[in-house]
Amino acid sequence: MARPSPADKRQTFRELHASGCFAIPNPWNVGSARYLQGLGFKALATTSSGFAHSLGLSDGEVTRDMVLAHCRELAEAADVPLNADFEGGFADDPAEVADNVRLCVDTGVAGLSIEDFTGDEADPLYDFDLALKRVRTARDAIDRTGTGVVFCARTEGFIHGRPDLDETIRRLKAFADAGADCLYAPGIKTREQIEAVVKAVAPKPVNFLNSGAFGFTVGDLAAMGVRRISVGGTLARVAMHAFIKSARDIADPGKFDSFAGVMPNAELNAFFHDDLKKRQS
Repeated sequence: MARPSPADKRQTFRELHASGCFAIPNPWNVGSARYLQGLGFKALATTSSGFAHSLGLSDGEVTRDMVLAHCRELAEAADVPLNADFEGGFADDPAEVADNVRLCVDTGVAGLSIEDFTGDEADPLYDFDLALKRVRTARDAIDRTGTGVVFCARTEGFIHGRPDLDETIRRLKAFADAGADCLYAPGIKTREQIEAVVKAVAPKPVNFLNSGAFGFTVGDLAAMGVRRISVGGTLARVAMHAFIKSARDIADPGKFDSFAGVMPNAELNAFFHDDLKKRQS
């Protein structure tokens, strides 16, 4: 059976945003991407923090070219649509953001997001007009490719010290009017905040970042009108947390108790062996 083309995956991703609610977990390498796909998830998304930490870097220290190579690798490995966390577009200037967006589209991703975080915690959000212009030029850059890549626009106030719901909604509504296909305000966490955002940008779909700390299930969020649920770097942190805890136990007090109950090597070998055979058939 032929593997789906980038065009196939882009069409599938667009259809996923048309109705219902779906979880889009965030792998950080090919192995985690292939395993998540094997569990039946309909789409995946990259994670800037998960990828950065896997390279021994902090979030925000990965270069544009490193992210482009990572997106290409995961897009080629996955048979389901991949959304790229393209951070702030790796430029301040809207024209440069547009150039970088085109490079991201060329990696084969089915969607990408651009955020309004400046990279400076003292002044974290781009001025409203500049943020809006960056969204418009990113939208135009995608349209010029003729690929149908789904464009998600993010506003970052709630995770960078500016938890102002009115300003968040003002930005999201403007981004929606500027052509964003999906809207995203990472850091909102209460039912009231979520429902207010969903209502404000309707009928455009909303992505919700669920770290698991809020107690909401997929069903709960679907009932609130959320269309897409991502987990950011949380799965990567779950893996790193288990690794660090186990390593610390070995270092001091010199115990290996944390290895109890770990998935056997044979099980992982069998999964990836069968997965490879499916791709080659």
